[in-house]
Amino acid sequence: MGVRRRAETREIPRLEHHLLLALGAMFLQQTFVALGRALPAVIAPAIITDLRLDPAWIGVYFGVTALSALVAQLGCGSFIVRHGALRVSQLALVMLSAGTALAALGTPLPLVMSAVIGGGGGAVSTPASSHLLSRCSSPRYLPLVFSIKQTAVPAGLLLAGVLGPPLTEWMGWRTTMLLSAGACAVLVLVLQPLRKIFDTDRVPTRSFRLSDFKSTLTVVLATPGLRALSFACLAFNGLQAVFTAYFVIYLTTIGYTPVAAGFLFSVAVAVAVPGRILWGWIGSSYISPRLMMAGLALGMAGSAALLALSSAGWPTLLVGLTACVLSATALSWHGILLAETARASPEDMRGGVTGGVLSFGQVGALALPLIYSGLLDQTGSYGIGFIVCGVPALLVGVQLLRQRASARRK
Repeated sequence: MGVRRRAETREIPRLEHHLLLALGAMFLQQTFVALGRALPAVIAPAIITDLRLDPAWIGVYFGVTALSALVAQLGCGSFIVRHGALRVSQLALVMLSAGTALAALGTPLPLVMSAVIGGGGGAVSTPASSHLLSRCSSPRYLPLVFSIKQTAVPAGLLLAGVLGPPLTEWMGWRTTMLLSAGACAVLVLVLQPLRKIFDTDRVPTRSFRLSDFKSTLTVVLATPGLRALSFACLAFNGLQAVFTAYFVIYLTTIGYTPVAAGFLFSVAVAVAVPGRILWGWIGSSYISPRLMMAGLALGMAGSAALLALSSAGWPTLLVGLTACVLSATALSWHGILLAETARASPEDMRGGVTGGVLSFGQVGALALPLIYSGLLDQTGSYGIGFIVCGVPALLVGVQLLRQRASARRK
C-alpha cells in the first residue's frame, strides 16, 4: 500500500509537468495560427487599396477559408489518431505558413489557394490541441484548461492588430504576410522535440477513409448535447468571423485611420484574454457551462447590435467599450464550448468529434461573412450586417435559457 502511495505521489508532479508543457505548446501553436488567420483582415485596407478590390470581397475570402476549414475539421480525426496531435499541430502550421506566403503574391489564383490551404491548415489546430489536452487534464478542470489555451486566439489577434498595420505602413502588406509565414515555419521546428512526449498514443495502422466524414457527423448529430453545441458553435463562430473580418474596415468608414482602427481592435481583443479565463473559471467552479454560454450568447448579440449603431459622432471611448463587450463574448466562448464537447465525446474520438462540432462553426464562419458582404453590397451599410449576424447568437441564448428552465421544472 505504501509503495503504491509513493508511486502515485511521484506520478502527480509528472502529470502536472506534462499538462503545463502541453498547455504551453498548444498556446503557442494557437497564437501563431490566430495571428496568421487574422492578419489579412487587419491589414485589409492596404490590400484593398493596392489590389483595387471591393471591400465585399473580404467576406468572400473568409468564406472560402471557412469552407476549407469545414472539410478539414470533419476529416481530421483519423489523421490525429494515426500521426498524433503534436504532428497534426505542426502540419497545421506548415499549411498556414504556405497559405500566408501565397497570399503575398496578390493575384487571384494564389489568393484562392491561400484561403484553401491556410484555412484548412489553421482549422485542424483546435481539434489537435483538444485531443492532446484532454489526455493531460482531469475532466473537472477542462473548462479552465481549455479556456487558458484558447486565450491564445485573442493573443494572436492582439499581435495582428498591434503589429500588422505599422509593419504594413513600414514595409508593405506583402512583406508583413511573409513575416507571418516565416514565424509559423519556425514554430514547427520548435515543437519537434515534444513529439516523442505527446504522440505516444498514435495508432500508425489507422487510415483515413471517406466514410470518416459521415461517421463524425453521425456521432455529432445523433447526440443531443453535441447537436446543441454544434448550433451554438455555428452562431458564435459566425459572429466572431464577421467581427474579425469587418471591424477594422468598419471603423475606417466612420473616420478612424487604419492604425487607430487596428489599435482599437487590439485593445478590444485584449479583453478576451482575461475574459476567456474568467468564463472558464466560473464554468468550472460556480455555474453550469450551458448557463455560461447562454449569458455569452445574449451578450454578443446585444453588443453587436450596439456596434451597428455606432457613427462618426460617437466618442472613441464608447465605441471602444462596445467593442470590448463584443470581444469579451464573441471572442471568449471557446474554452467553455470545447470542454463541453470533450466531455460529451467518446474518449477515442475527442479530436474527431471536436472537429465535427467545430465544422458547424465553420458553416457559420462561411455563411455569416457571405451574408454580411451581400448585405453590404446591397445596402452599403455596415451596421445592418452586424445586427443580422447577431440574430443566431440571440436565438442560441434564448434556447439555452428555455432548456434550463424546462429542466428545473422537471
